[in-house]
Amino acid sequence: MKILVVGSGGREHALIKALKKNPKIETIYALPGNGGMAGDAKCIPIGAKEIDEIVDFAVLKNIDFAVVAPDDPLALGAVDALEESGVPAFGPTKAAARIEASKVFAKELMKKYGIPTAQYQVFTDANAAKEYVKTAPLPAVIKADGLALGKGVIIAQTLEEAEQAISDMMESKVFGDSGSRVVIEEFLEGPEVSVLAFTDGKTIKPMVSSMDHKRALDGDQGLNTGGMGTIAPNPYYTKEVAERCMEEIFLPTIRAMQAEGCPFKGCLYFGLMITKNGPKVIEYNCRFGDPETQVVLPLLKSDLFTVMQAVRNETLDSCPVEFMGGAACCVVMASQGYPQHYEKGFPITLAPDTDEITTYVAGAKLGENGELLTNGGRVLGVTATAENLKAAVEKAYAAVQKTHFENAYYRHDIGKRALNKE
Repeated sequence: MKILVVGSGGREHALIKALKKNPKIETIYALPGNGGMAGDAKCIPIGAKEIDEIVDFAVLKNIDFAVVAPDDPLALGAVDALEESGVPAFGPTKAAARIEASKVFAKELMKKYGIPTAQYQVFTDANAAKEYVKTAPLPAVIKADGLALGKGVIIAQTLEEAEQAISDMMESKVFGDSGSRVVIEEFLEGPEVSVLAFTDGKTIKPMVSSMDHKRALDGDQGLNTGGMGTIAPNPYYTKEVAERCMEEIFLPTIRAMQAEGCPFKGCLYFGLMITKNGPKVIEYNCRFGDPETQVVLPLLKSDLFTVMQAVRNETLDSCPVEFMGGAACCVVMASQGYPQHYEKGFPITLAPDTDEITTYVAGAKLGENGELLTNGGRVLGVTATAENLKAAVEKAYAAVQKTHFENAYYRHDIGKRALNKE
């Protein structure tokens, strides 16, 4: 079988490595992929947002199954276009992808169907938004309505910060049209949990929980990033919390999307806050998280391709989704200066992969002589699995010590909060 995976980051590398385990899959194409994936997939220089070109390639190559991983092509209708062209595809339709592509859609869905989330107001006028924050409790959470590369959320500690965020989003258009509408919501407190779930629109099967580390520096300091590392499972996600989430959040969300005429099929990401009043939704994502995927998939015992087919064919209820015991830790190695300005083009030395150590390549390219060079902010995700979290963290950092490129930086405390909780 021939498989196509749309995307170019560490998440896509993790998906490709997991899909490769199925013996029926002979060839995997990555569009566009990156230099570090070249040993696992054939990289084709077609951008993730070039929907027509992706479809043309899939038809030309008689692709048997396509996996659309990033948010942008999902929001642009890549799955709809592939399916219309006769190519079976994993991922939500354009209508269902609104659950991430529009914060306003997501918040109004939760309000309408009684799904627990933060109190909020929606604004299309910057002056009205600024008037509102003068009396809103601080800190206030200000979100651009549309997609913004994971950077469209500002937690404003002061009135000045809130007004600046509104100006940046609505007047200076730092996120383009994504900031035409903003959501201002109450600040929730408690441990955060990420839960990815397979769903075919009727049945939902959550994956192992995880904990992301968003801030750039140790001790949760510095700027927000796309994620500097992850661990799984998340110790705050107890059996009791999981049961509440299923009854109060997961199933109601799937039923709500059905009721709205846009059933969600694919991987639905629940960003949760475990507040003193119970779990609440911070955000939905319409796809696998990055870097959560890099710790969740190594613990998946079931065959990923079989599960993806069941999701697409709406037979998930009869398809087992099982995870191994133990734990996983991913440490992101980034270019110095990320998430702002950084240099590229430095040679990379990778630690050898083993049964328990895998390096997922996110931002790299092949040089003229075939050497691997840095080509992004987040460069590598060094992942280890082990019988417990402490061992997984130790193995991941041991592998980081064997991995080198100039200007590399990483956090030294991935998993620390989880270990303290344990």
